[in-house]
Amino acid sequence: MLTSLAYIFLLGLLLGWVFQKIKLPSLLGMLLSGILLGPSFFNLLDSSILSISADLRQLALVIILTRAGLSLRLEDLKKVGRPAFLMCFVPASFEIIAISIFAPLLFGISTLEAAILGSVLAAVSPAIIVPRMIRLIHEGYGTKKSIPQLVLAGASVDDVFVIVLFTSFVALASGKGIEAQNFINIPISILLGIAFGAICGYLLSRFFQKFHTRDSVKVINLLSLSFLMIALEQAIKGFIPFSGLLAIMSMGIALNKFNSETAELLSVKYNKLWVAAEVILFVLVGAIVDLNYAMSAGFTAVLLIFAALIVRMIGVAFCLIKTNFTVKERIFTMLSYTPKATVQAAIGSIPLSMGLPCGQLVLTVAVLSILLTAPIGAFSIDATYTRLLTKENQSCDLSSHNARMLSKNNFAAGAKTASSKSK
Repeated sequence: MLTSLAYIFLLGLLLGWVFQKIKLPSLLGMLLSGILLGPSFFNLLDSSILSISADLRQLALVIILTRAGLSLRLEDLKKVGRPAFLMCFVPASFEIIAISIFAPLLFGISTLEAAILGSVLAAVSPAIIVPRMIRLIHEGYGTKKSIPQLVLAGASVDDVFVIVLFTSFVALASGKGIEAQNFINIPISILLGIAFGAICGYLLSRFFQKFHTRDSVKVINLLSLSFLMIALEQAIKGFIPFSGLLAIMSMGIALNKFNSETAELLSVKYNKLWVAAEVILFVLVGAIVDLNYAMSAGFTAVLLIFAALIVRMIGVAFCLIKTNFTVKERIFTMLSYTPKATVQAAIGSIPLSMGLPCGQLVLTVAVLSILLTAPIGAFSIDATYTRLLTKENQSCDLSSHNARMLSKNNFAAGAKTASSKSK
């Protein structure tokens, strides 16, 4: 296992650096590293690593969602309002409907099988979107209208909505039927996750204020709580709907709200953790890619993926109706909501393992969607945000800071003068 980890980090970082040097997203190099190390080529990864691949990818997702929460402010989310709510389910619904219409025509499958395929493809990848939106927030691009926050929040809830639909469609295909309770569970899962995470974040903020510990210890505490939230979701899955991933993100937001100074320090620590987590995530996603499956789908699958993406972008445009976004800002938002990776890697093989007739097709198209949309989506964000978004004018902040410093210096000078006169 240790040898496999060495291969993952060394080759992943090397090819990531190479792709970055040629002005391409580093994750492309990491995906390529996984493909080269995986069963499709040199098969250098130990089976023990591949057996816990899903857990390692989830660990990376926990880190990136916590980073997102620590960088988000409630004021920004409130400012976005209605579009943020619509982005949670409208684009995914547009894409699922489109695939349910196109896939039977292209592949001759049933509408239900097409819906299963659509629910696998419809989720966007937080692992690609979140770090890029955080970077935009830190650099000040689009923050005046809370565009990065809008995409960030929508992408996090979008996955919960899609996975619940996927579970329902698979249950129906396997003869168990769809229960109305599954759809009622969607808002309950979201609300409980947000509420539980907010309470934990508030309690953590008070704990950190009362008990002063090293930032590294705080990170360990935060990570441990995040792991427990994931475990809690699995433990109560059959009884109470609960989203552990949303709880993790909500905990970060609450911590930022009630103890922003600590949240900023922890965000720096999580940025460093993400360096390793990003490599693990995308190399292991690349390792599960079977190129034979991807190539067997051919041009028809590529056509389906891009047709569905176009419809998805129309769904995003629908969410932005009656907003004050410019045409360029709308285009950026539509482009940034396209990359797929983590959810497709996690659930793409489930229909095949269940023996469903559409299983092989679902896995093939899911893998192909990762290979196509992950690099294209990441590249679209990286290459266009400086052109399509307005950079926040920080001169006001600088002026106010200078004014405060000047006032402080004047006060100190006045106090010194008064002291000398009294003498």
